[in-house]
Amino acid sequence: MSFTKLDYCQYLISSPINYPVTNLADHLDGISHDRINRYLRGEKLTPRLLWDNVQPL
Repeated sequence: MSFTKLDYCQYLISSPINYPVTNLADHLDGISHDRINRYLRGEKLTPRLLWDNVQPL
């Protein structure tokens, strides 16, 4: 199973509280918190990217 920007944006939208990455990993089968940390360190996720994904909603 892969982890994408869309996965992370959807998690941010659905989480009204700022949870740690371990909380996200607990809700995804086959994805560890280390894998999510590596992904986030390698990606540039800006507030604009999040807004572009949620604006239509």
